Amino acid sequence: MTQRHDRAGFEHPVPSEITPRKLHLGRRAFVLGLGLSAAARAAELRAGPLAPLPAQPDPGVSTTETPTPYADVTGYNNFYEFGTSKSDPARNAGSLHTRPWSVLVDGEVRRPRRFAIEDLLKLAPMQERIYRHRCVEGWSMVIPWLGYSLSALLRAVEPTGNAKYVEYHTLLDPAQMPGQNDPVLAWPYVEGLRLDEAMHPLTLLAFGLYGEVLPNQNGAPLRMVIPWKYGFKGGKSIVRIRLVERQPVTSWMRAVPNWYGFYSNVNPAVSPQNWSQATERRIGQGRFGGLFAPRLKTQLFNGYGEQVAALYRGMDLTRDF
Repeated sequence: MTQRHDRAGFEHPVPSEITPRKLHLGRRAFVLGLGLSAAARAAELRAGPLAPLPAQPDPGVSTTETPTPYADVTGYNNFYEFGTSKSDPARNAGSLHTRPWSVLVDGEVRRPRRFAIEDLLKLAPMQERIYRHRCVEGWSMVIPWLGYSLSALLRAVEPTGNAKYVEYHTLLDPAQMPGQNDPVLAWPYVEGLRLDEAMHPLTLLAFGLYGEVLPNQNGAPLRMVIPWKYGFKGGKSIVRIRLVERQPVTSWMRAVPNWYGFYSNVNPAVSPQNWSQATERRIGQGRFGGLFAPRLKTQLFNGYGEQVAALYRGMDLTRDF
């Protein structure tokens, strides 16, 4: 299993699939306050064949770094439900049906409810947030996500005083997700957050990227995005969100507990695998999609320390990794 996870070969798309430069410049203009209407922006940002998802830009939390090309964001993924190679999700995720779709939110809540995806899309105003994304394997991206803070959904179900953690589950359906026929992990995929982490404004319930609904390989129809944590904390194709009193045992904790702790905060001083976390390579930059790009220094909490460091005050981040 270790060898299967330890894959770093990059498969770069053909030049015709790369997002045009004018698209990237246009997106940065929005973040810098040059603002077009949400509808005009959605039309301009069309980068693929999926339905547009209008959203208001949120420059208050967005990085001004250049977004990673659309073809790389959608073609270089970890989504083991569709295979362990980086190209497997884009190749295999067409089997996933995202309509109808619903999400059960239950556990330690006063108002448990099953939400249809259509209701979730209307629960709170849609925002575009351009976040840095860091993978434990040593690569990173900058992705324009569309969604709203998970706290909006959690407040709607009214957590009880016993709720201390939020546990979320990916769909379990090997017919639609052929990678689940492989015992590389115990399925379904389970991840979790402490309740205060889940309620933090940066924690995003994402329904789209690059102005469109999420592609299947990126976690359609909805996924978690927690920008200060490694990417595997962002559960995809979610069907259940459960508030619980005890800390969940997540899929990677169960599989390799000495490598994967519950918190999984980006930390250059802790190397949970065979890879040093001190530096990273940015996909889509430099020659051959980033293989020979200059190494960037990894920032504690992925650069979001000013916003989230207080969540971990007094904790030993090498022990609580």
